[in-house]
Amino acid sequence: MAQRPGIFPTFFLSGFECSNFLWGEERVRRNLVAETGHDRHAAEDYRILNRLGIAVAREGIPWPMVDRNGCCDFSILDPFIEAMNASQVLPIWDLCHYGYPEDLDPFSDAFVERFATYCRAAAEYVIPKVRGPHFFTPINEITFFSYCAGEWGWAAPYRCSRDDRMRLRVALCRAAIAGVKAIREVDPQARMVHIDPLVRVVAPRDRPDQVEAARHETESDTFLAWDIIAGREHPEFGGSPEILDIVGANNYSFGQMEYREQGPHAPLAPGDDRIAPLCDMLDTVWQRYRRPMIIGETSGLGHGRADWLRDVMGESLAAVRRGMDLQGVCLFPGIDMPDWHTGEWVNNGICDIAEENGVLRRVPHQPYVDELRRWQKELNRVTELDVDPFSDPVELQDVIDAAYRLNMQPDKNWS
Repeated sequence: MAQRPGIFPTFFLSGFECSNFLWGEERVRRNLVAETGHDRHAAEDYRILNRLGIAVAREGIPWPMVDRNGCCDFSILDPFIEAMNASQVLPIWDLCHYGYPEDLDPFSDAFVERFATYCRAAAEYVIPKVRGPHFFTPINEITFFSYCAGEWGWAAPYRCSRDDRMRLRVALCRAAIAGVKAIREVDPQARMVHIDPLVRVVAPRDRPDQVEAARHETESDTFLAWDIIAGREHPEFGGSPEILDIVGANNYSFGQMEYREQGPHAPLAPGDDRIAPLCDMLDTVWQRYRRPMIIGETSGLGHGRADWLRDVMGESLAAVRRGMDLQGVCLFPGIDMPDWHTGEWVNNGICDIAEENGVLRRVPHQPYVDELRRWQKELNRVTELDVDPFSDPVELQDVIDAAYRLNMQPDKNWS
């Protein structure tokens, strides 16, 4: 019996890229599950996680592909459910990963109503088929989604103004809250993981006039979606701390940026003295919401993946030592993904992809795996799943003890 039981069966989580937006000038429907071969390699992908000692994975339900004019057919999920059950991996179901049915206007009341209906139907389909507890992410990265599709025009609804970005974010929050309520009509105990980027923006050194705009993005814009879902803003939508539930803060090197008036901001270069410790950024989230947290996505690039994990774990344990309720770290993606713009492999997964005669072969990035193994041992965690990984949740006291034993402290040079 765990002294301080965690929410999840393992501290390390993973997931699979599942974007399905209408994308680019061509306005074509992308399906990253197909582009990575996860649809054809689901059984292998889940066996990989099992052998890595990872019992939780973010898995997508492709809303625009299962919902035809409000009628849902979820049979496309059956091979994934069979694969995760065979490998004893628990899903966090991602219900809207930048994609929605083409006949819907995301700014309309009909969007909210249809999304809630779809969420209820999805929960009714998957909950009886998968061992609990049951986890859902209603809408992935609402803040980034609103930039990508509301201000930068990369994806549907292809809007290109700050006002549209703000409107889209509010509309997506309304839908997410309605989706949570619909899911909990099916399972009142279902847990929600609301994923958004962890962001810090600073002004250019020679632009003191942009200090206030950068501060606003860091201290207000970054948190507005979580604030609405938690009921701190727009309480008329019905948000609450219980609906926010678990905060998933995504952390990448490009999350700390220099302000730009037009388009995406510029990532700070490694070693920039304006980079803040990840621990401090997590503490801002913790002090604001006091809800359980996970790092919802994180990964380095190429040969830097092992070093990135080492630094992220140091900062994560510093956060635990400071008293934050950090429940896990999601190494995302489990399998490499293509760059949305160029199509080139990003080399950010636990496994790379080697294309051989039309087959997308999975190749573990061994230094990354070795670093994962090292941290599993430091935290007294399994390195491969046993017969029943759900019999005991994570013993968080082991994680806390490791944070003190290793004397982890925040480090602004962590990245």
